[in-house]
Amino acid sequence: MADIHIEEFYKDAAIALVQLYNAFPRRVNLFVEDIAGPDEPDEFGLHSKRHMACFGTLLWLAEEGLLRYVDTIRQEALDQAVLTQQAFVRLSSPANPDLHEEDNSDSSQDLPPAVREDFSTHIHTLRNALRSGSSAKISRVMQATFFRDRFDH
Repeated sequence: MADIHIEEFYKDAAIALVQLYNAFPRRVNLFVEDIAGPDEPDEFGLHSKRHMACFGTLLWLAEEGLLRYVDTIRQEALDQAVLTQQAFVRLSSPANPDLHEEDNSDSSQDLPPAVREDFSTHIHTLRNALRSGSSAKISRVMQATFFRDRFDH
């Protein structure tokens, strides 16, 4: 993918959603620096474009109904953020086997059915994509998890 800002969007969104899933159903503060890395505002107090892009990603996720929050903490964080029912159900649901095919090994067949079922979810494929560090894989998993099916009708 040639557009680095889109790759960063997918990565920021993935990290935020995994953080919220890991805390679900508790409300947590979602800090931009925990997602995009440290940022030093300039002499005028303005954040970098990278920081603001990540903050924009968090606001966009809320506008699209994937998370809720009580307020913003300046441009630093979302206060008391939580996944929406739509996002929680989607992340907990089984993913297309093509998404986790490369993560599966022959030894996965030896696992108990409940564990195999957990490994087949969207959240599991998202965590694996983030662990891989591959922008292409993160983008592919995010598209399949949240966006592709909206247009496949």
